[in-house]
Amino acid sequence: MPKSLKQVLNQIEKLQKEAEAMRAREVSGVVARIREAIDHYGLTPEELFGSAGKTPSRGRASAAAAKPGRRAGTGKRGGRASTPARASAGAPKYQDGAGRTWTGVGKRPNWFKEAIASGKTAEELLIQR
Repeated sequence: MPKSLKQVLNQIEKLQKEAEAMRAREVSGVVARIREAIDHYGLTPEELFGSAGKTPSRGRASAAAAKPGRRAGTGKRGGRASTPARASAGAPKYQDGAGRTWTGVGKRPNWFKEAIASGKTAEELLIQR
């Protein structure tokens, strides 16, 4: 016997409630694992999300280096950095007004290209030492 529209809609509603409950259980498990990792590695909000007004870094090396008593790219136990090339990239050479920096090595970041396109020169973006 074919199902009526009302039966199908009731079944959809029941499945949606079941899916919401499953998602809530999964989310709580994910949050618990994330909190455990944060505690285990001693991560700070700045390491996770970056500072206000700054572009988040692509790696943990720069955030870990800023934390006293820790070496870049290492966990609590120390040891060798997993990405030594990234850790030794060098000091920033260029900076915009928003605090974003670039060492002058590798691909030009978008903020640098946009500044050049707007009429600034690379010399104007140099960090004065």
